[in-house]
Amino acid sequence: MTEQRPPLPPFTPETARRKVRAAEDAWNTRDPHRVALAYTPDSRWRNRTEFLTGREQIADFLTRKWHRELDYRLVKELWAHDGDRIAVRFAYEWHDDSGQWYRSYGNENWEFDRDGLMAHRHAAINDLPITAAERFFHWPLGRRPDDHPGLTTLGL
Repeated sequence: MTEQRPPLPPFTPETARRKVRAAEDAWNTRDPHRVALAYTPDSRWRNRTEFLTGREQIADFLTRKWHRELDYRLVKELWAHDGDRIAVRFAYEWHDDSGQWYRSYGNENWEFDRDGLMAHRHAAINDLPITAAERFFHWPLGRRPDDHPGLTTLGL
C-alpha cells in the first residue's frame, strides 16, 4: 500500500501553504517518529553540518534535537514553490538546559515524491542568543494558534 501525504505535487500557492503549515504543526508536536513519517523511507537530509538518510536517522536526530532544544516553538513561512519543490523560511525559539534562550533562523529547500512525502530536505540554520523578554513565541507548547502572527508580521 502506498503512503500518501496530501497535499500532493504539483503544488499551487494554496497547497504549498497547506504543506508548509502541516510541516510546522508536525514539528511543533516534538514527536520525532510522527515527524519522520512525512519523509520517504530513504529521505536525504542536510541539517546544518549533519547528513542523514532515512526515517530512522531522522527520528534519532530529532530525538537528540528536542532533548537539547527545550520549550521549542516553530513558525514556518512559504518562500517559493514550483512543481514538486517548496522553499521555506522559518524561525524557532528554544532554550538550553542552562536557561539561555535562542531564536534560530533558517531556510529549507524541500523536494517531494509523487505521494507527497519529502524525499530531500536541505536546511541552513543560524542561532541567535536572546533574552526571555525578546521572545515572540509564547503560545502553549504544541500547534501555533491560527491567530498568532507569522514571520512577516513579526518582522522576522
